[in-house]
Amino acid sequence: MSAFWCMLAWLGGERAEAGVLVDVEDGRIASVETGISGPPRGARPLEGVTIPGLANAHSHAFQRALRGRTQHGTGSFWTWRDQMYRAAERLDPASYHALARAAYAEMALAGVTTVGEFHYLHHGRDGVPYGDLNEMGRVLMAAAAEAGVRITLLDACYLQGGIGEPPDGAQLRFSDGSAEAWAERVGELGEEDTARVGAAIHSMRAVDPEAAAVVAGWARERDRPLHAHVSEQPAENVATRAAYGRTPTALLAEAGALDARFTAVHATHLDDDDVALLGKAGACCCVCPTTERDLADGIGAMRRLVDAGASLSLGSDSHAVIDVFEEARAVELDERLASGERGRHAAAELLRAASADGHACLGWPDAGRIEPGARADLVTVSLLESVRLAGAGPENALDAVVFAATAADVNHVLVDGVEVVVDGRHRGINVASELHDAVRKVTG
Repeated sequence: MSAFWCMLAWLGGERAEAGVLVDVEDGRIASVETGISGPPRGARPLEGVTIPGLANAHSHAFQRALRGRTQHGTGSFWTWRDQMYRAAERLDPASYHALARAAYAEMALAGVTTVGEFHYLHHGRDGVPYGDLNEMGRVLMAAAAEAGVRITLLDACYLQGGIGEPPDGAQLRFSDGSAEAWAERVGELGEEDTARVGAAIHSMRAVDPEAAAVVAGWARERDRPLHAHVSEQPAENVATRAAYGRTPTALLAEAGALDARFTAVHATHLDDDDVALLGKAGACCCVCPTTERDLADGIGAMRRLVDAGASLSLGSDSHAVIDVFEEARAVELDERLASGERGRHAAAELLRAASADGHACLGWPDAGRIEPGARADLVTVSLLESVRLAGAGPENALDAVVFAATAADVNHVLVDGVEVVVDGRHRGINVASELHDAVRKVTG
């Protein structure tokens, strides 16, 4: 049994509580007491605002190599995609492991305790399979374990280069040839206490409706999370309407994908019927504002989705930055720009998206809460040493954390009862050094 005394802690309400004692046993929260004026003997004091572990619900680990390298000149999502493909072509299992380990460790420093890895870089160059068909997935699982975070490997089915077009170039590394071959390969992946396997439909550009139904059926039969990129770009909607007479969301509904286990990633360009379908299904929508800004994708209408019945989660996607606080406040601030209205998403709602709802959409419903029985994930954001949060107290700590904190303010991270970050440093990895070396190996 170990104990942690939190100067302030968010327990799920509209404000932080002062003097919270959290007892931890066997990686779980055993008890939570409030109103404890100072740290009892033997309890570790956490000076700042302690929140549940954060979930990064949408990651492409290899794209961390692109940070700061795709900003020249003009272009769009589609020109950026060409640069992304070039990075994907250069990776092998060893270099991918090194890059993912460093990227996941950067996430740990930012307070992430679980990552959802949307994994489609499956095979060797020119699509030649590795001896172990899941070698690339296994190195991602190993990288997360070494970085001290949990992972849900969302193995993505990717079959087409575009609607009716065969995969080409780097896309050959993504494709299993058929949904049945995808299912057979993914069925060989095992799970561990810190690693789970889910399914993904890359997009309705890359997977035809019949194959999407196979993937959806695989996830449904096994009660696994199912994610898909949905309407990230208007061109995707135009293409699916031209080919099938349906939006991507409508196609996914017809494929049997939409239910409470489903997460629509981006969901930026939806019509009213799409919003109604996702809301009625009780689906989750994962918004990735820093990537959506970086790629000029647009601003989604998350308030409409929540009001329709959907939940929200957050992802750093291409890792233009890794900062869940920035992703959270951007949901509100970007919608303010688009709508001319403030106060569309309260701080507590955004923090739930970053914690409990993010974990739930990744298949970890027992994480993201500070309550007895939950996984012992605690993230402490410094108050005393942060100029951004100086002056905050119990009455406004939650607003200050969501709307002013950055990843650099994270001082302590506990994952399943294990201290991964202490005094702002990763306990096992020199993160900056490993990132530098890993990125250089991929980018030359």
